[in-house]
Amino acid sequence: MMSKNRELFYVMLMVLGTVSLFVNGFPGSIAARTEEKQPLVYQLNVDGTINPALADYIVKGIEKAEEANANAVVITMDTPGGVVTTTKSIIKDILNAKIPIVVYVSPSGSSASSAGALITMAADIAAMAPGTNIGAAHPVGGGGQKIDETMSEKVVNDLSAYMRGIVAKKGRNAEWAERSIRESVSITAKEALESNVIDVVADSVPDLLEKIDGRTVEKDGRSYVLHTKNAKIVRVPTGTRFKILDVIANPNVAYVLLMIGGLGIMMELYNPGLIFPGVVGGISLLLAFFALQVLPVNYVGIMLIILAVILFILELKVTSFGLLSVGGIISLTLGSVMLFETGESAMRVSWSVIIPTVFIVSAFFIFALGLAMRAWMRKPRTGEQGIVGEIGYAISDVNGQGKVAVHGEYWNARSDTHIPKGERIRVLRMENLSLVVTRFMSN
Repeated sequence: MMSKNRELFYVMLMVLGTVSLFVNGFPGSIAARTEEKQPLVYQLNVDGTINPALADYIVKGIEKAEEANANAVVITMDTPGGVVTTTKSIIKDILNAKIPIVVYVSPSGSSASSAGALITMAADIAAMAPGTNIGAAHPVGGGGQKIDETMSEKVVNDLSAYMRGIVAKKGRNAEWAERSIRESVSITAKEALESNVIDVVADSVPDLLEKIDGRTVEKDGRSYVLHTKNAKIVRVPTGTRFKILDVIANPNVAYVLLMIGGLGIMMELYNPGLIFPGVVGGISLLLAFFALQVLPVNYVGIMLIILAVILFILELKVTSFGLLSVGGIISLTLGSVMLFETGESAMRVSWSVIIPTVFIVSAFFIFALGLAMRAWMRKPRTGEQGIVGEIGYAISDVNGQGKVAVHGEYWNARSDTHIPKGERIRVLRMENLSLVVTRFMSN
């Protein structure tokens, strides 16, 4: 009887064990599911001025996070500010992202000034590290100079209305956001939290992810619950592309590269074999086109620059008494001014760059290429073409065959008429290293 009970007990254990495995899965499956459920957060790093290259980096970083179905994107920020149009572009990308975007001003000692403050306040979650500051968002011109009073008032009013609507929608302090733009006020992380300018103060990215875990974010009428505690952090490096763009995505640099590229290619076309101008020109043009990908290019400006080149070339071939050159200079100047389609001074080519560049390019086409074209069109002075039409004299009687001297060189010659020794002759053509000549008849 005891043996039967023991057997029944073992059978029950086996049944319960089998059921347990089917319900809970095998240990390996449990570990796999746990790993699959680990939250995923992408981290981008902003350290420097806000420019088109940075906007390109942020856009691509958000796209990668969306493709990976990340729970959120954390943008760590330390910036003195930057271009307003680029800032609006970044804010637009943040607002239209399909996943929550967290902007975190860090590490300690960092700041989100000017454009950085606007981006931080537009984030789904705004955070700062202790010892950081935010604010001073009053717009200034390129290089930090003041904008004229009328234009400044327009820009400030536009930016204030723009940010007030965004910040109010995020449930933060819209009044302070407007003050930061109009009065350039700046506050610390602690003051920002107390004033409802930001949502959280955190010591580090892991601390931030733990503090925002469980929060709800509203985007486009949808609610997103953040699951960020113990999340796997994927850092998106800036890469070589960003580093190159960060240098050349400046309107002045891109414009100069475009001009150098054009000049280099033209020099190579007019003097094949120089190699160096062609190589430098090709590299410069490629870099310029690379930069133009992220700059607000106005194609009318490019067409005006191309027209200027055509007018300069026509000046070398057509007698216009300088009118075509004047038209080329005007077209080049207008094209340079209109090259980038923006009302923001920081995104236009500076006059201090335009004036010397237009002068150098115009001088090159009018004088340097002019000399090259005239030399190219000048009558050859060497070889067969160079000797035809030249004047010499007979050093022997040329009666069918004889010898002549041309440019101090002795040549075998023949003529259909008798030419006495010492008579002046004209070269008609060259045949088999002999000259066909005729008597020179002066007018």
